[in-house]
Amino acid sequence: MFVVMGTKSDGLDRYVKDFETAFLADTADYYTRKASLWIQEDSCPEYMIKAEERLKREKDSVAHYLHSSTEEKLLEKVQTHLLLNKAKQLFDKENSGYRVLLRDEKTEDLERMYRLFSSIKNGLDPLSAAFKDHVTSEGLSLIRQADDALTTKKEDKAAVASQEQAFVRRVIELHDKYYAYVTISFKKDSLFHKALKEAFEVFCNKKVGNSLVAELLSTYSDGVLRKGGSNEKLDDDAIEEALEKIVCLLAYLDDKDLFAEFCKKKLALRLLFDKNSAEDHHERSFLSKLKQQCGAQFTSKMEGMVHDLESARNTQIRYKEEYTNKIDYKEENTNKIEFNVTVLTTGYWPNYKTIDLRLPGEMVECVGSFKEFYQIDKKNRKLTFLYSMGSCNGTAKFQKKPIELIVTTHQAAVLVLFNDSDKLSYSDIRDQLNLTDDDVVRLLHSLSCAKYKILAKEPNTRTISQKDSFTWNVEFTDKMRRIKIPLPPADEKKKVTEDVDKGRRYAIDASIVRIMKARKVLQYNDLVTACVEQLSRMFKPDFKVIKKRIEDLISREFLEREEGSANTFRYLA
Repeated sequence: MFVVMGTKSDGLDRYVKDFETAFLADTADYYTRKASLWIQEDSCPEYMIKAEERLKREKDSVAHYLHSSTEEKLLEKVQTHLLLNKAKQLFDKENSGYRVLLRDEKTEDLERMYRLFSSIKNGLDPLSAAFKDHVTSEGLSLIRQADDALTTKKEDKAAVASQEQAFVRRVIELHDKYYAYVTISFKKDSLFHKALKEAFEVFCNKKVGNSLVAELLSTYSDGVLRKGGSNEKLDDDAIEEALEKIVCLLAYLDDKDLFAEFCKKKLALRLLFDKNSAEDHHERSFLSKLKQQCGAQFTSKMEGMVHDLESARNTQIRYKEEYTNKIDYKEENTNKIEFNVTVLTTGYWPNYKTIDLRLPGEMVECVGSFKEFYQIDKKNRKLTFLYSMGSCNGTAKFQKKPIELIVTTHQAAVLVLFNDSDKLSYSDIRDQLNLTDDDVVRLLHSLSCAKYKILAKEPNTRTISQKDSFTWNVEFTDKMRRIKIPLPPADEKKKVTEDVDKGRRYAIDASIVRIMKARKVLQYNDLVTACVEQLSRMFKPDFKVIKKRIEDLISREFLEREEGSANTFRYLA
């Protein structure tokens, strides 16, 4: 009627002024009262069901009774008074609010809430902000729990390692849970993807105990690639799924270069020593996932290690075919020594400590034969033997029974000395093997003071001193016929951190030079911003370090300050 009453000149003015304005005002009052009543009586899910039902009813009312131009205005009134004005109370409602729905995995209710607020302009902003806060809070809670557990068990290294890996599993489970919300309940909305990313970035870059998450994640990936360790054997699908989740978490780390360095160390150990590690295709798959996430530079050295090892295997096969029959153990009952060498390219692998160990005669003969073989085809290459990375299996004779010992090359060199001597002093062993005191102490401690006392020590104390003397412990026995004698672990974490810091300095230098070469003249703040932007894919450089590197490049005449402006730099070709 009101529409018909309008003239050509005023159009819908009569409808708007005499009906719609008052109708919308009454609607606003009506739903203000309803919202106040429902928010008190109903749970959050019940409230949203009623709100969704009312929105549908009002939309149908427009189709049946009102002009179509009223629909947008009417729905806006209902949304404002039922949803926007009550958003905070819905989020915080005790036992049923938004945060409770997130905690209790009420995906259907969360999907309804997303559907209702997504139709409101900027309606998802408070929803995504609350989602970010909730996920952040959950992650920080995991860190607090892990810190408490690690504090109580800090003296037990095995328990600490177990707790650290349990923390990583819980973080993966947390990510699985909330990523499912983003994809299912929140329809892969970019706002929620961003909120999830920002939340995980907050707690994934904090320390857990004495370790960064980057280190713990690399240790966890190492366990997965060893097929879950001795207590758990993972099938191929489970390994691939776990690796995919590790790479997802890697995206949230600031210290990706630290993760890469730890991964490189652990990959080297798996490739060189772990016969029970996952198959090569899992190693390649993991590197492919890392490459896709972080770029080719991230994985170039690790890929080189994998290819290098294939070449080394072929070299070893040819050596065995040509030279093995020339190496005999010089004893009355002659036995052949099985000698294996893995030739590695220096640029790909971690830097290992080189020690000028004076080998026993039998080992010298083996090393000499391999050098002779290798130089036939590779005359221009230099071989450096890393005895610290070697291992040796040998049969040791004791009174009760012979036992096969699995030892390092250094330990084997110590033990072989007792073939010709009944008793050796600390200084005898040190001088004959040409080792430092630190190395000798570690070796003798592992052989005489640790779990397996292959050597008897005088005096019989728990520490090694330069006044000690050693004899072969003929009474030693063990229920096993084959035992591995470990060396005390070295502090690898410190060395990795030092290597990463050194690598970062080189990366910052290279970035500054690239930027200045392209821009020629640049202000300090602009240079720092561009440098951070270039490097943030691998790590977040410290502003103080950037400043030091700029000063270093000036001293090396790569850059100079503009005359009259201390904060402006010019590139020197």
